[in-house]
Amino acid sequence: MNGFNPAIARFGGVSVRLSVELGRTEMSLRDVLALGEGSVVPLDRLTDELLDVTANGRVIARGEVVAENGRFALRIVSLAGEEGEDLPASPGAPAGAASGPAGTGEGAGG
Repeated sequence: MNGFNPAIARFGGVSVRLSVELGRTEMSLRDVLALGEGSVVPLDRLTDELLDVTANGRVIARGEVVAENGRFALRIVSLAGEEGEDLPASPGAPAGAASGPAGTGEGAGG
């Protein structure tokens, strides 16, 4: 918490849910019911696109997937602006994911 205002630093122990969404797709119920082991579901995001990192549903950064110690991890490439302005949502992201009150635009895992 170095470099933070002492008034803000006291909130350092508050838990925040971080989420990263790989992509989305829309399928008919018929196609969903036909899914089985080995099925491949194409998503709307390209493999070289940065992924949105959300904290309580608000986009705070963009990053890329990496492997670290045998686990998926995320390398942060860009952060939301210093003055608190939001990063615009990536194409295919849900409306409201980049702005609005916390808890809107809930991403994967929420």
